[in-house]
Amino acid sequence: MYAERHTVAITTASGGTATGYTPPVSGKVISIRYVKTDFDDTADFTITGEDTGMNIWTELNVTASKTCVPRQATHDTAGVATLYAAAGAAVLDHIVLAKERVKIAIAQGGNTKSGTS
Repeated sequence: MYAERHTVAITTASGGTATGYTPPVSGKVISIRYVKTDFDDTADFTITGEDTGMNIWTELNVTASKTCVPRQATHDTAGVATLYAAAGAAVLDHIVLAKERVKIAIAQGGNTKSGTS
């Protein structure tokens, strides 16, 4: 298995927002690591596939560095959510991207503050 690691340094504008991108990636998204420099504790993260809009990680008011290992719910061939047991928890699997950038959008990060994802 071949793996890549991409680091994206992001600095917010005066309004507290910023958007950063990885290079195009193909394969499973194994984890997302956020390293806090000085984003405000109200920083909101929305990380998606740029082309598909596939949600990778969304969290509000992130206050400290953290690592997320995101997974998505799966469906059967009829489009019905797959569950571990009737009315149970969703079956989760890796998020897979094909030749698209990961889009990292920050809101409420503070005036010209920074962090790395």
